[in-house]
Amino acid sequence: MKILVLAGGTSPEREVSLNSGKAVTEALASIDYNSIFTDITDPLSLPNLYKTNNADGVFIALHGSWGENGVIQAICEAANIPYTGSGVLGSALAMNKFMSKPLLNNVGIKTPASFVASLKTPNVNLAQNLLEKNKKIFVKPNTGGSTVACSTVTSVDEYISALNLACQNEEFALVEEFIEGEEVTVPVFEDDTNTPFALPVIHIKPKTGYYDYTNKYTKGATEYICPADFSNEITEQLQKQAVMAHKALSCNVYSRIDFRLTQDNEIYALEANTAPGMTATSLVPKAARAFGLEFPQFLQQVIERSFALKR
Repeated sequence: MKILVLAGGTSPEREVSLNSGKAVTEALASIDYNSIFTDITDPLSLPNLYKTNNADGVFIALHGSWGENGVIQAICEAANIPYTGSGVLGSALAMNKFMSKPLLNNVGIKTPASFVASLKTPNVNLAQNLLEKNKKIFVKPNTGGSTVACSTVTSVDEYISALNLACQNEEFALVEEFIEGEEVTVPVFEDDTNTPFALPVIHIKPKTGYYDYTNKYTKGATEYICPADFSNEITEQLQKQAVMAHKALSCNVYSRIDFRLTQDNEIYALEANTAPGMTATSLVPKAARAFGLEFPQFLQQVIERSFALKR
C-alpha cells in the first residue's frame, strides 16, 4: 500500500505533528508500506496531492485545528480518500472540549466545572467564583492540544494573563476547576468488528508540577507507569469510562481519553483526543506495546480497521 502520512499543519502543535508524522512514516516503512511523509499546510491541497502520488489512503498524524476538528476528514470523504481514525462527527465533537462535556456527563462521566471565555467576553466574575471555590483554576484553548498555551491560575490577575495566552490562536478558552490528583490516560482501540475496548491504563507522574508542555516533551521529566499501579477496581472503572467516552463522542478506531483521579478515587474526564501523539514513545503506542502490539503492528491495524469503515 502507498500511504500519505499527513503531518505538520498550521496549528500551534505543528512541531509535535511533524514528529508524529516522521515516526509513523518510518514505522510503516519497516513493515513494507510505501509510506510518504507529507508536510501539508493547506487542507484543500490534499485531493491533488493524493491523486499526484497515486496513493491508496492517508494516515492522519496532524494535531490541532483543521487536522483534528473534522475538516481534513470531511475533505477526505468528499474526495473519496480512505483515512485513519475518527470521522467528521467524532473529530469535531472531541475537539471542542466545552461542547463534549454534556455528552460525557449524559452517560454518567464526571467532568470539571467549567465555562467558556474569550477576550471580548472574559467572564471575570465566573473566574472569581471558581477561584473562591477551588483556589486554583485551569485555562486552556478550547480546541487546542499538546498542553500548548495552558495555565494554572490562582488569582484574577493571573487569569487575565492566562486568557490572553489561551486566545492567541483561537477565539475561545476553556476555564475549569483544577482537579487535584493523579494524571491518567486511557487509550481506546477498536477490534476488527468495530467494538471498542480499553488498552492498559497509563499513570502519568511528572517529577515536578503538573503535566505541562515542558514535562510532556522533556526527556526524563515524567515517569509513565503502564499498566498503571492502581487497584483492579479503579483500573476497571477508568477503562469502562474511557470506552463510554469513546462511544459518546462518536469516535472511531482509536482515541485517548485523559482523566484526573482524586485522592478519594473520584474520576474526572478532562478531554478526548482523536489524533493523539503518534511517536514510538507517545502514550497510545506505550499502551499498545503493553497490550502486546509493537508500534508498526499497531499502525497497521489502525490502517486496516480505518480503511474498512464505511464512511
